[in-house]
Amino acid sequence: MKRLPPYAETLGLRLAGRDGGAPVLAMPFGEGVIGRPGFLHGGAIAGMLEMAAIMALHAEFDDQSDKPRFKPVNITVDFMRGGRDHETRAVGIVQRIGTRIANVEAIAWQDDRKRPIAAARMTIRVLRD
Repeated sequence: MKRLPPYAETLGLRLAGRDGGAPVLAMPFGEGVIGRPGFLHGGAIAGMLEMAAIMALHAEFDDQSDKPRFKPVNITVDFMRGGRDHETRAVGIVQRIGTRIANVEAIAWQDDRKRPIAAARMTIRVLRD
C-alpha cells in the first residue's frame, strides 16, 4: 500500500482498515478542518474524498510491479449533510479502469455508513510509463 501523501497528512488522515480491497480513511475532527463552528469545512471533506478515491486506485495495482501514476481529470462532490464534530471515514469504490481513464466513486460518513455526509465521482487519468 502506498503511503499517504503530504496533503492527506495535513488533513490528519490515517488508514483505518479496509473495505474489501479498498483502504478506509479516517479524519479526526480538529481545528485544521473546521469550517463554520462545530462543522467540517467542505474543502476538507472534498480533499478526503479525493484521497480515498486515489488510494482505492493504488490498492487495485498493489500486486503489480509496474504501477501507474494517477492524475485527477474531473471531480464532482455532492454534500448531503453537514459534517459534525466527529471522526469522519471515507472509502473509494473503483467503478472502471480502462487503459487511460478510471472512474471512481467515494463516500464519506460519520456515525452510519448508510447515511453519508458527502459523495464524489471522479474521472482519473491513468498514466503508464
